[in-house]
Amino acid sequence: VQLVESGGGLVQAGGSLRLSCAASGFGSDDYVIGWSRQAPGKEREAVSCISMSGGSAYYADSVKGRFTISSDNAKNTVWLQMNDLKPEDTAVYYCAAGWSYCKGAVLANVDRWAKGTLVTVSS
Repeated sequence: VQLVESGGGLVQAGGSLRLSCAASGFGSDDYVIGWSRQAPGKEREAVSCISMSGGSAYYADSVKGRFTISSDNAKNTVWLQMNDLKPEDTAVYYCAAGWSYCKGAVLANVDRWAKGTLVTVSS
């Protein structure tokens, strides 16, 4: 089982970035992908969660209305479209996968973490 992230970078406030998380080795669509982030000196925060077998997407209040999570089962890929970025969105963003479920924006049980990708939003 492997997760590969891409799409981080530097953007000005108000700008957009799209993160991707490509999964391999799961063997079926019966898994869940979650995004979380960790800013310097802060605890990791759940951002969004989606089931690859269909169902609702969930968001933390801090990103609701600005971030959109989507999936393509054929490509085993999940994207996190981030719009209207703010300096407080600066963090390392991690995708994670699990044969589990979304507990709101939280992936209930993680089986695999990606390495993380840095998003920096300048003011």
